[in-house]
Amino acid sequence: MESYRTLGTCSRQILYEVDENNILTDVKFLGGCPGGLQALARFTKGKPICDVIKICEGIKCKNDTSCPDQLAKALKSYIKSQEEPTQTVKRGHPQVLKLNIQVVNVKLQKKGE
Repeated sequence: MESYRTLGTCSRQILYEVDENNILTDVKFLGGCPGGLQALARFTKGKPICDVIKICEGIKCKNDTSCPDQLAKALKSYIKSQEEPTQTVKRGHPQVLKLNIQVVNVKLQKKGE
């Protein structure tokens, strides 16, 4: 399950799952208004994440954001993380190391060299 820490909303965190077809299969909000967030979770579950983003993005409640807007931000962040290449580095041997923000080529040297 993926996790996203919200900013500027009553809910503190969003937990969600996306399947291999980019369908939102589960979503839970920690904190916030239980009734409204349960409804949001039910309405968005089973939908393509691009559709959820279009529906939820830009909805304002307070602090110029909302729980639906934060869900859209979480899913956009998820999409971005899936598009970034990965690489690994093992001490002494270049291999594959996952980096969330950028790919870096690094050669590690043994101590004392």
